[in-house]
Parts: sequence; C-alpha cells; structure tokens
Amino acid sequence: MENRYAIILAAGKGTRMKSKLYKVLHPVAGKPMVEHIIERVIETSPAEIVTIVGHGAEKVKAQLGERSQYALQAEQLGTGHAVVQAADFLKDKTGTTLVISGDTPLLTTQTLDNLFDYHQGKKASATILTAHAEDPTGYGRILRDHVGIVEKIVEQKDATLEEARVQEINTGTYCFDNKALFEALEKIGTNNAQGEYYLTDIVEILKNDGKTVAAYQTEDFEESLGVNDRMALAKANEIMRARINKMHMVNGVSFIDPASTYIDAGVVIGSDTIIEPGVQLQGKTVIGEDCVIGAHSKIVDSTIEDNVEIKSSVIEESIVRKNADVGPYAHLRPQSDIGEHAHIGNFVEIKKASIGEQTKVGHLTYVGDATLGKEINVGCGVVFVNYDGKNKHHTTVGDHVFIGSGTNLVAPVNLEDHSVTAAGSTITEDVKSGDMAIARARQVNKEGYASRIPY
Repeated sequence: MENRYAIILAAGKGTRMKSKLYKVLHPVAGKPMVEHIIERVIETSPAEIVTIVGHGAEKVKAQLGERSQYALQAEQLGTGHAVVQAADFLKDKTGTTLVISGDTPLLTTQTLDNLFDYHQGKKASATILTAHAEDPTGYGRILRDHVGIVEKIVEQKDATLEEARVQEINTGTYCFDNKALFEALEKIGTNNAQGEYYLTDIVEILKNDGKTVAAYQTEDFEESLGVNDRMALAKANEIMRARINKMHMVNGVSFIDPASTYIDAGVVIGSDTIIEPGVQLQGKTVIGEDCVIGAHSKIVDSTIEDNVEIKSSVIEESIVRKNADVGPYAHLRPQSDIGEHAHIGNFVEIKKASIGEQTKVGHLTYVGDATLGKEINVGCGVVFVNYDGKNKHHTTVGDHVFIGSGTNLVAPVNLEDHSVTAAGSTITEDVKSGDMAIARARQVNKEGYASRIPY
C-alpha cells in the first residue's frame, strides 16, 4: 500500500460560535471535535499527520499532543492557504494525502478508508468526498459535465442560481496525489467573493493540467455535517449520541428511552445492563454486565462492576464493586471505593473513602477520608469529621463495627473490630475491639420549665 498522509485543518477561530473556546475544541459526545477527527485519521494508518493551527494553537496542540506535527497559519487567508503551511513537512513526498477539516466530527473511519480506496482505484490526482443534500445551502456545489465527470467546485457565495440548485455538495474532505497537490497550490489565486485562497480551486487547476479528478459520494449525508455554530453543534451531538446508543443496543444493552440518554464516546457498557432515562455516562466510565443505572444518574470517569444498581445518584472518579447498590440521591466524590455487596443509601456522600464488603451506609451520612472494613453498620446522620480547617485527617473503622446514629467521628481516630459507638456520640479517641464508646452530655430534665416558654 502506498504511503498515506493527512492534513487536519484546525486553524479557524469559529466566530459564529460566539465563544471563548476555539471551534475545534468544542465537545461532541464528550470529546473535542478535533479529537474525533484525529482518532478517525489514525485508524486509516497515515505515515504522517500535520495539523494546521492558528487561533488557539497551544490549546489544540495540548489536546492532540505528539500524535501530530503542527504548522502555523498566522493569517486566515483561506483553506488553500492553510494547506500550503504543511509544505515543509510533505511537499516532496510521494503518496496520497487526506485533507480533512477539524470541525467534521461525524465522519467515520469506514468512509475515509472508502475514500482512499476509491481515489487509488481511479488513479486520480484528486478525489472529493461528496454527499447528497436535500438542502445544500451553505455548502460548495459539485459541478459535473454531461457524462458525470467532475468539472469544478463552486462555493455558495460564488454560485449562479442554476449552480446553487445542485444538490451534490462538497464535504470539505479530499484525497490528493501529494505532489500534485502542492504543485497545484502554487497556482491558486483569490479571484472569488471572499478574496481567499480556496482549496476547491485546485480541482479546476488539475483538470486544466489534464489530471483526473474524481468524486466519491458517501451514502450518509449526516457524516458531512460541518460545525460552524451552536445549532450545528447541538445537531452533531444529537447524531453522535444516537450513533453511540445504537452501538450499545446492538451489543446487548437496554435503553428505556435512548433519546433522553447521554453516553460519551468511549464509554464501555456490558451486556444485559439497563439504562434508564436521563442517565449521563461521561469520560472514561466503564459499566459492567447486568447492572441497572437508574433515571437521572450521572457517572463520570468511574468503574461500575457487574450486578450493580445505581439509583438516581452522582458518581465521580470512583469504583463500585460487584453486587453493591448506591442511592437514591447519593454522591460518590473522587476516590470512593465501594466494596462488593455494600449498600450506600439515600443522601449519603462519600469522598476519598473505601467502604468494605457488605458494609451498609444507609442514609444522611458523610464519609470522607476514611477506610471502612466489612460488615459495618453506619447509622443515620453519622459524620466523619475529617477537616480541621487546615488539614484533612483519616479515620479507620475495622470489621463488624456498629456506628450509632448521629455519631461524629473526629479524625484522626480508629475504631477496632467489633466495637460500637452509642447514638449521638462525638468520638475523639480510639475505640478498642469489643468496646462501646459513649461520648455525650448526660440528659437533665428541668421540671415544669416547658410551661414557662411561650409558643
């Protein structure tokens, strides 16, 4: 197979987004648009990738890292001018170069591979990825002669009324013979409505030089969507979510209402898991098999093992192990580790804490900076008092401990195996194995005093 190269166009600020965030960094299904692009490009096995950066160059470089080389387009003088910036990396090389925009996140690897194969099969100097649009407004039109051979691409602003009625549109993605590309770039001018160097002008230049120009039409118009404003961004997210949800359903996951379920690209879900409406699964989340993720739960960068039920809860950067259950209305903050068969009940908050096997934290409790053993019962309203205003401190609770309701555990403190705290206690000292700690003021009843208080 001949060498493949890729040029990603990511220099535009995207003024129509009306955003401080550069256009190609806006997320679609949890990933910046340009991240989707480079992942698809890498899957086509290019020998080199060059990303054209301009506005937000450092942030784009930080996102893509060492997966690409970079060329700066200091002035935004059009797509042809942008591609010229890659000359120092690619100009003298032999092979096929893919040119792709960083704001077309819905393109698939299959479509790009098909484009490469079609280009090479036609022995073309340029092949345009096209699509059929019911409403082609805003897109460049593909003009063909009477036998279907591509003659040129006309941009919307330069099109005549007749040309504007053409429904085959340019997606902004191309394959070029690399040397022919850079030779043709030396001949483009700015005789157009925008006064810019259009990459699309290369088609006519190559035709005039007797070179073959082909067009491969993708069957899925949605893949061609370019994101230039917030409406298109919302549409891209909608399409990508539907694509992701379909993939999971094909793989054996049940969605009660796919249209109201929001799964990021890259999330893993095991078979026979049920996802209820309003669920958000984000980042590097992994969900096991036979789970139930209850309505309106949000799980971010977390691992949920097999046979777990999450009821309307928020989980961040944590792990919930097999056969445990969480919620409703629990909040697992980063570095929470919930053991097998453990129970985390309603309005419980866990932070940087390990909860042992079969331990129960039922309701209205805060557990922070703590290690809890197995088969512990944590009563209602317990607070692990971990912060002294300056530093965080750790609490360790052994196995088979009973913590009475309303107990305050003032860290650092240790409760050994089989110990008990009485309800309403404030524990500031270690509790030995087999002991019960009572730490509360003695009750005093003032006879007749209630009658003196006006209500």
